Amino acid sequence: MSKIRTYLNFPGNAEEAFLFYQSIFKTEFVNGIQRFADIATESKWPPMSDAVKNMISHIELPLLNNHILMASDAPSELGFTVTAGNNMHICVETGSKEEAQRIFDGLSEGAAITMPIQDMFWGAYYGTLTDQFGINWMITFTAK
Repeated sequence: MSKIRTYLNFPGNAEEAFLFYQSIFKTEFVNGIQRFADIATESKWPPMSDAVKNMISHIELPLLNNHILMASDAPSELGFTVTAGNNMHICVETGSKEEAQRIFDGLSEGAAITMPIQDMFWGAYYGTLTDQFGINWMITFTAK
């Protein structure tokens, strides 16, 4: 089933923000809190400090009407720069790999592709871009 979700990036305070949001919406995290330490052994990641390892690599919190707020920390030590404007994405979760490719290709017209759509180590077919209007998109499909 296709879904639209909001994805936020934080410069290191995602946990603080999401604990605050959780206190307001009174919901539980989907699949707990995932930290960079959980993926630090992946060969594509550079060595990281203990402080970075403790940061959030992925978190999901249900808000209202089945809308999920998702986020990660984007530490400068891993090459990220978080500024107002690049810290929010519309995440489109499609029902098929073909639909993900079609949407990614369509949004790519005049866009800056930040990550070509491809199979990822976490099992998703995933890509990111900033469209011709400056809107950040994440397109993803994960087989169930």
